Amino acid sequence: MQVHRIQLNNEGGVSFELLDDNNLPIPVVSGFMRHLRARGCSPNTLSAYCFDLLHFMMFLKAQQLTYQEFRPSHALLFLEYLSMLPCRKPAHRLALVLSTTTDEGTPTTRLSPATINRILAAVSSFYEYLILSEQFSACENPIQKVDDPTYARVLDRHRPFMGRASRQRPMRRTVRVKTIQRVPRPLDEGQVNKLLASLHLKRDKAMILLMLHGGLRPGEVLCLQLSDLQYGRKRVIIRYRTDHPKGARTKSRTERVVDLHQPETLQAVSDYVMHERPTDASSPYVFLVGGRGKRRCEPLSYHALVKLFERHCDHLGIRAPWVTPHALRHTHATRMWEGGMRELALMKRLGHSSPESTRIYTQVSDPTVVAEYRQALGEEGTK
Repeated sequence: MQVHRIQLNNEGGVSFELLDDNNLPIPVVSGFMRHLRARGCSPNTLSAYCFDLLHFMMFLKAQQLTYQEFRPSHALLFLEYLSMLPCRKPAHRLALVLSTTTDEGTPTTRLSPATINRILAAVSSFYEYLILSEQFSACENPIQKVDDPTYARVLDRHRPFMGRASRQRPMRRTVRVKTIQRVPRPLDEGQVNKLLASLHLKRDKAMILLMLHGGLRPGEVLCLQLSDLQYGRKRVIIRYRTDHPKGARTKSRTERVVDLHQPETLQAVSDYVMHERPTDASSPYVFLVGGRGKRRCEPLSYHALVKLFERHCDHLGIRAPWVTPHALRHTHATRMWEGGMRELALMKRLGHSSPESTRIYTQVSDPTVVAEYRQALGEEGTK
């Protein structure tokens, strides 16, 4: 079995389908992928779902089962299968991982807990589609979900507007792997200063400052157009776009306004647009490929942004698995929280759809905890 990438020339974009051992599409999976594409899922989401279902179909083949015969008892076996499955793709992990070898003797690692939970969630969504389209004989999802009353008693969690009258209930899957809730790793002041001092191109400095001072995602920076810059009001507008020629996307469908009151940020953008951006470019996107090559005046790709960031970090000796362009967004969010910005305001500035996404930044340094800790030290010192 293998995943096949499809270029949609008539619609634009790409899709994916799962091929069986005879290189023929699996009809039920193809229908599910069309359903996801109709819902507006991004190409990265489609790819992830297709590869996750590849693992599931390989499990069914090993167990000599069909998707119609899969039941909750088989979900436990599927969890064991995933926990022993080697990961052939090289990955940078932030902690110690279990290393093993394949049948060919090559070293490899196991799938991470987050990846296993994502595969289980994809299979659960697959069966929700089958039940909705009346293609599954059983009445319940084999990857069962149950109410989570423990999570409902957490005081700080987001609660529906209707309160207990709402139909929204905290749910969890009965088959899942425990994961580590890691805190963000922002860049320290020394690393930020070194990075900014090493930038020679006005374009690179403008992009880095937008992520550092505005909290923009890398895709949001690349999708910026000239009409989104409002120098007089000291802000930029983040609009939802999926038509970037190099495939960059803004991820969030919630458009927002980001104020930039640090004078050097918009000044760096203005310097790039006025003095370094190709004057003969017809593209509306802000950040373009410069120089004299054949790709001149083309919008900058996500791969190019990551590579230039990695190149600077390697040169400065601050390269680490977690030091990515997205780490600049983590740095901005942490600074804003430690500076006193309220959680709801930070949520709106970052463009998060859920308070749970914003709350991870409050774990880095909680001012209330620090104040009470200092107070406790002072009380102990007076005794």
